[in-house]
Amino acid sequence: MARGLLIGFLFLLCWNALAQSADKEPAAVVEVGGAASRSLNQKESSYGADIAIEFTPIERWLELEMGTTPLFARHSVEWDTDILFKKPWTLSPGAEFMFGVGPEWVRTKAYGVTTNSLGAEAVLDFMFWPFGKHTIGWYFEPSYDYSFAHGHDRSIGITAGLLIAIPKRSRK
Repeated sequence: MARGLLIGFLFLLCWNALAQSADKEPAAVVEVGGAASRSLNQKESSYGADIAIEFTPIERWLELEMGTTPLFARHSVEWDTDILFKKPWTLSPGAEFMFGVGPEWVRTKAYGVTTNSLGAEAVLDFMFWPFGKHTIGWYFEPSYDYSFAHGHDRSIGITAGLLIAIPKRSRK
């Protein structure tokens, strides 16, 4: 699975046909929204909030997103904190798509027992900017998570919410 994700990510990095334009690029983008997750192993669902910030270290090639998501279920609370490496593409002046992968740290408290584990996450990020200046928009991001802890829990999830662009400072 990890090898397939790595090969897919490298393929996407090599494909520059629809790469993102730099003329409207903000300094960073804040994502604030809701999240839902469904464990494929335990068949349980959890819900919570999502907050992240993303920025572009390499124009048209790499965006980094760092975020955290608290997820609440019947007898547990899970905090997922991740860093994602994303390849961006501009689909239209108001729509972007990104594929991303990265590590995540999962802290779970269930029935009074706290555990920490590492995992990996893959996402498809769809961003929509309805106004021409890329200042406010919305996103939805389906994801797949794989835990390296005992039991190797796998889950699918979705986050969606508001995008708030932080503009670059003008240098005069």
